[in-house]
Amino acid sequence: MKSYTVKDITRASGGFSMLAVDQREAMRMMFAAAGATSPVADSVLTDFKVNAAKTLSPYASAILVDRQFCYPQVVEQNAIAKSCAMIVAADAFIPGNGIPVDSVTIDKSINPQAVKQDGAKALKLLVLWRSDEDAQQRLEMVREFNEMCHSNGLVSIIEPVVRPPRRSDKFCREQAIIDAAKELGDSGADLYKVEMPLYGKGAQQDLLAASLRLNEHINMPWVILSSGVDEKLFPRAVRVAMTAGASGFLAGRAVWSSVVGLPDTDLMLRDISVPKLQRLGEIVDEMMARRR
Repeated sequence: MKSYTVKDITRASGGFSMLAVDQREAMRMMFAAAGATSPVADSVLTDFKVNAAKTLSPYASAILVDRQFCYPQVVEQNAIAKSCAMIVAADAFIPGNGIPVDSVTIDKSINPQAVKQDGAKALKLLVLWRSDEDAQQRLEMVREFNEMCHSNGLVSIIEPVVRPPRRSDKFCREQAIIDAAKELGDSGADLYKVEMPLYGKGAQQDLLAASLRLNEHINMPWVILSSGVDEKLFPRAVRVAMTAGASGFLAGRAVWSSVVGLPDTDLMLRDISVPKLQRLGEIVDEMMARRR
């Protein structure tokens, strides 16, 4: 059985320049905010995701897709460039308390061998981290996910995202990101996808110090995501995180959010999003070259 490694989802430089289109209800909300006809139909999301895959995957080392809205369609339409690896989201989002993702479980409807036959090289699991929830449960879920990936020769990507505790209003996002890394940064996954400290804002030395602190606790390759980071600040965030030890990014919003809801999506993705993704890939290659 062929087993994939992180090298199968990197650029030639060894860095990760990966695109995410696995946003679900969050993307629906983005379309609604951009003035799309309400309610926003599933087909709107599917069309956008498939178009993004077709237009942007030639410039990404991998693309993350979701089963709910686009995985079958991108496979049927051969929407992903041959040079780009496919990552499939293996997380089931459970809504509650007025938010689309209140808790997360492993999506048991994902068949690892079937997605591998369809061309997937990795699976991704979102892990919501709250200080007042059971750490052991989180670790067990990650262990089960890693076993599912590794026993099927797939790369395991975990994405810890911090949330305020359920039973307190005391919440320091920056400390929570570090605490999550202390807990999950040596959990046996192949790649750690993390929120950018300080939302990528502030002085470069502050960002670097926060990123270095994070790097101390992650015992596997790690990449940053772009949610919550101003897209104009994201290239700097990638550069700073990689200076601290990161190996690239797995991001969606910083690349395509500004074209959501615009007419001529294909054209806008080509004219606006492609140059952004190309530039980010160049930064990744440049920063990886500095390590040689």
